[in-house]
Amino acid sequence: MIQIKGLTQIELNVNSEVRTATISPEDTLLRVIRESLGLIGPKVGCENGDCGACTVLLDGKPVKSCMMLALDAVGKEIVTVEGLNDTLIQEAFVEYGGFQCGYCTSGFLMNAYAMLDAVPDADETVKSEWLSSNLCRCTGYEGIKKAVAFVQKSQKNK
Repeated sequence: MIQIKGLTQIELNVNSEVRTATISPEDTLLRVIRESLGLIGPKVGCENGDCGACTVLLDGKPVKSCMMLALDAVGKEIVTVEGLNDTLIQEAFVEYGGFQCGYCTSGFLMNAYAMLDAVPDADETVKSEWLSSNLCRCTGYEGIKKAVAFVQKSQKNK
C-alpha cells in the first residue's frame, strides 16, 4: 500500500486480474469496484446489507460489498458477475427467466453460483436460506428457483 495525501493506493485481485485503485480508507468495496475499477455488475441498492444487489465472491464466499471496506479485500480473491464468464447458472437465468428488471440479477447469480459450488445437492430449505439474502423487488423468484434447479440437475447428470 502507498499512501498519497489522505488517499491510499491498493491492489485488488478482481476476476483473476490484479488491479490498482487509489482510495480513501472509508471507501467500500462496492464503490471501489464500480467507481475506480469500472465494473458495474455489483449494483448499488440499499447500501446497508439488506438487498444483496452488491454481492460478490470473496475467496469463493458471497459477501455484500456495500458492507465491506475495500482495504479489507486486499490480498483476497474477488469475483464479480463479470468474472463468471458464461457459466451454466447465467445461461439458466436467461433460459428460465431468472430476472425481470435485472437489477438484482448479479447478486442472485453470485449467491447461486457460490451455493452450487459449496452445496451442490442443496435441498429446498438450503436453497431458500442461501437465496434469502437477496431481494427481488419485481418478485422474479420462480424463474430464479427454476434456474438453480436446472443447474443442480445438470450437475448430477455429469
